[in-house]
Amino acid sequence: MIVVHHLSNSRSQRILWLLEELGLPYEVKRYERMPDYTAPPSLLDVHPLGKSPVIEDKDEGVVLAESSAIITYIILKYGEKQSLSAQGALDDLYYTHYAESTLLPLVVIWQRLSRFTNRAPWYLRPIFRYVLGAYREMYVDPDLSKNSEMIEKHLSKNIWFARGSNEPTAADYAMIIGLEGLYLGKAVHSDTHPAIAGYIEKVHARPAYQSGLRKGGAFAYAK
Repeated sequence: MIVVHHLSNSRSQRILWLLEELGLPYEVKRYERMPDYTAPPSLLDVHPLGKSPVIEDKDEGVVLAESSAIITYIILKYGEKQSLSAQGALDDLYYTHYAESTLLPLVVIWQRLSRFTNRAPWYLRPIFRYVLGAYREMYVDPDLSKNSEMIEKHLSKNIWFARGSNEPTAADYAMIIGLEGLYLGKAVHSDTHPAIAGYIEKVHARPAYQSGLRKGGAFAYAK
C-alpha cells in the first residue's frame, strides 16, 4: 500500500492522478497549508525537509520525496512499459526533468512576487508593487514568455508531451501542475495559448484525474 502525504494546493495532486491512472490502491494523508501558505510543521515528522509530496511504499519500506523521483519510481515499479519511439522517449525524459528544473521554479518566482506585494503593509505596497513589478518585467516575464511559447508549439503538434504517445507518460504527470499554475494566474490564456489550454482541459476531463481530485480534496488549480 502506498501512502501519499498530500499538501493542499500542491504538486502532490499529480501523484494522485498518476496512481489513479495506474489503478493502484493508495491512502491519502492530507495536510492543510498554514496562513502564510507554507507547509505545516507536522510534515517534518514524515521527511526532514517538511515538504510535499512524500510517499511511503509500505510493502517495500520506502519513503521517497521529490515529485519527479516519485513519478519515476511509481512508473518503473508499478507501471506497464510504454512503447515509445526514440524521439518520444527523449521528449519524455526532457519534459520530466524540465518541469522541475526550469518551469516550476519560474512559476513559483512569478507567483511569489505577486504574493509578496499583497502581503506588504498597505503603506509600502506601492513601493513593493513598483520594485517587484520592475523585477518581474525585466527578468521573469521574458523567460515565462519564452517557455510558454516553447510548450505551446510542442503541444500544438502532439497529443501528449512524449511525441507519438496516445497516453500520458511521466512527462505529463510532471508538467501538469506548472501549466495549471500559469493558467490560473492568467499568464497563459485560451486565446493566446490554445494548445496549452486544450491540454489542461483534456487532462482535467480524464476520469483518473477527477478521481484523484475527489480523494485529494479541494484543489485551487482545477475547475
